[in-house]
Amino acid sequence: MPAPVSAPPGTVGQMTPEQPANPWLSWQYVQDNSDEILRYLGEHVTLTLQAIAIALVVAIPLAALAHAWPRLAGPLVATTGVLYTIPSLALFAVVYPFIRDRRTTVLLGLVLYALLLLVRNTLVGLRGVDPAVTDAARGLGYGRWRMLFTVELPNALPAVITGLRLASVSTVALVTVGVVIGYGGLGQLMFRGFTSGYHAQIMTATLLCLALGLTIDLVLYLVGRLVTPWSRAAVSAR
Repeated sequence: MPAPVSAPPGTVGQMTPEQPANPWLSWQYVQDNSDEILRYLGEHVTLTLQAIAIALVVAIPLAALAHAWPRLAGPLVATTGVLYTIPSLALFAVVYPFIRDRRTTVLLGLVLYALLLLVRNTLVGLRGVDPAVTDAARGLGYGRWRMLFTVELPNALPAVITGLRLASVSTVALVTVGVVIGYGGLGQLMFRGFTSGYHAQIMTATLLCLALGLTIDLVLYLVGRLVTPWSRAAVSAR
């Protein structure tokens, strides 16, 4: 019986086939899949901006009504708070069978989640207007609604912008959850990356989400400084 053949010296542990490269960052992946990446990025940006715009249009009148009739403030903030606590995965999955449209389902969920931050911050801003300013407006003959639109809302803008920034960053993150019904912007790339185990796909989508959130936040910060010059003057005067 022939003796067993032993492995050559130095080859122990080297007999497995070489694993393919799986980097976390790959410019080659970005170049080869630029059309797909841009398509999902555009979907993500559009969903975010539309959701924030709709939520803002809804939130400001609701906060104004709650400010004019304080009894509405508690139920309104409580209702938006309850909506905000609903898990996004559950919300999208439950609402979709009734709407039967992926994009509309995700957009509706994003609007509902943004309402709490926008309503609460707008209401805080309206309540924080200096009483001396509103008393002066009453002395000049301003009615309730004229004072709201020409005095109180402009003075509440810093708080509104803060709520808008918070809601925008939160919405950028929440869009990715739409992947549960097949419409999640950059979340689609993340999901594919997790499924295939391809690191570069996951990291590319993650970095783009971070860049998008930071860009929108910076733009809103600059817009806030532009439309509230008196707040900068107050800070510099201290």
